[in-house]
Amino acid sequence: MKKGIVLKLFLLTAGLCLFLIAVIFTLQTVFFKQFYVHQKVENVNAALQAYEQDYLNQASGTQEMAKLEQDFFQKHNTWIAALDIRGNIKYAGDFFMEIKLEPSEEPALSDTTITVPLYSFINIEDFSSSQTFLTPWIEEGGMIAMEGLIMNNQPVIQRMGRNSSNLRDESRLENHQMVSKEYEVLGRLSAVQYREQYSSFLVKGTITKVRVPEGAGVSRYTNHLFLDRIKAFQADLLYGDFKDVTNAQQIVDVEENHVSYKIFVDRTQDRDGNPTYLFAMTSLQPVNEAVGIIKDYYVYIIIATLLLALLASFYYSRQIARPLLRINRTTRQMANLDFSEKIPITTKDEIGDLSGNINELSERLHSHILQLEQDIEKEKQLEHTRKEFISGVSHELKTPLSVIQSCLAILKDGVASHKRDHYFAAMEDEVSRMNVLIGDMLELAKYESGTYKMDVGSFYIDTLIERVCTKLTPDFEAKRLLLSTSLIPALVEGNERRIEQVIVNFLTNAISYTPEHESILVTTSEERDTVQICIENKGAHIPDEQLGKIWDRFYRGETSRHRSTGGTGLGLAISQKILEMHGAAYGVNNTSDGVMFYFQLNKKA
Repeated sequence: MKKGIVLKLFLLTAGLCLFLIAVIFTLQTVFFKQFYVHQKVENVNAALQAYEQDYLNQASGTQEMAKLEQDFFQKHNTWIAALDIRGNIKYAGDFFMEIKLEPSEEPALSDTTITVPLYSFINIEDFSSSQTFLTPWIEEGGMIAMEGLIMNNQPVIQRMGRNSSNLRDESRLENHQMVSKEYEVLGRLSAVQYREQYSSFLVKGTITKVRVPEGAGVSRYTNHLFLDRIKAFQADLLYGDFKDVTNAQQIVDVEENHVSYKIFVDRTQDRDGNPTYLFAMTSLQPVNEAVGIIKDYYVYIIIATLLLALLASFYYSRQIARPLLRINRTTRQMANLDFSEKIPITTKDEIGDLSGNINELSERLHSHILQLEQDIEKEKQLEHTRKEFISGVSHELKTPLSVIQSCLAILKDGVASHKRDHYFAAMEDEVSRMNVLIGDMLELAKYESGTYKMDVGSFYIDTLIERVCTKLTPDFEAKRLLLSTSLIPALVEGNERRIEQVIVNFLTNAISYTPEHESILVTTSEERDTVQICIENKGAHIPDEQLGKIWDRFYRGETSRHRSTGGTGLGLAISQKILEMHGAAYGVNNTSDGVMFYFQLNKKA
């Protein structure tokens, strides 16, 4: 009987689980990829409609356009750009050069000034990092020769060089997409037909202006795959291979490096009524990876399902044979949290097995209840800590909110209207302080959650310290502090960004508490397997009874940090969590004439 029940339950449970797995596997294999692609297209289409409104209402310059494009990519994982009627990126006024042309046989290009978008010919990384090596002749005042075609009564530059003699050698720059398109068209047209449609030109000129983006603007031109597709679209557009259907969206499938992409082309108008193309490109790689992983994953699912079915069926076979009266009496006592009675085991069949399980359940429940009581006590302690934290946060936010409320009341009553800008500035400053405080609170909560994973690498600690000191130079100069460093080159293990955050917090704390004209000393020293970093500020001490409390969030001693210093009271608490996640030894102590913070990092093996 026992074997029969186990076998039946096993077959039933295993068959049901395998059937469900087979149905899910079939649906995901057959329909998931198509559903994903369809949903992706729908989402991008909806996003493009919203983006078109933002573009028409907001875009008025390069920075605004770059911000819109960056926000669109972050929200929809889709690259986007606005192109003019000739396929050039609009608002590319941060990466171009102007050329004053010499007199030539081409009337449209004789003695005129033209603007050339540099992204069509050279990568921004090459231009900005190695200009003197790769393109020494691209500089203001330099001579340049250009070769191209007249297309739709407009010049299209294909190649550029220092002079006309090197337009075909290795030192030239060329629009590879336009050149490839030229060869493609020549392959399907005769030379005579080609010359009838497109006339070539060769002109010379002087570079009068070169503009290269800086800072965040550089990222707009670093996606070379996207730029290549834009230039390919421009080539198709100029050669007439792109069928321009007004007010109709076109979607094109392309594949690069074995990765599928969707390209969306929408024709619209800008705020001045000029024709504009919205060119978007999104990757379909995630769905391909997901489908491949799912196929491998189901092998393990089937194995796990079989094991689960075996255990479940064995468990069911024991439960159904329990005497109801004994179960009723015992479980009623268990419901009243009385676990003193045990069921006597008189047989070795299903009833005996089930009796033993009930007894074991009784013991485990009793054990877990005791554990739960302990957990409740711990939760009470955690709740107390949370209340203290909320109290600290409330205290920190109370002052800025009071300041904002007072300023609003003054502005509303019309009192001191001549100080309107002053009150707005005061409110803006308080909002900024609250923003910093909330950011620090969220960061501390992230570290305390236990789910944050610290990526560890290797870096030179002396280089990192020098970079931080350079960044904080204005703060040292503002208080006329003397910074002294004694650093040794050492390769350590850790998360460079988070360790930089610790050093910034320690140095900022030292600057805040060091009197003017005093000094701050930063040193590193090597031990057997570790490197110790010390930051000592002169002229101030921390009372001994406060040394163990300075790591607490929002803690303030007698020499409290005033609100004017901009501190949130969370810097040292965040630093403590970062160092603990590194497993690093750290501490603070008073020296003969100051305070020294220190921590240790393991050397790179």
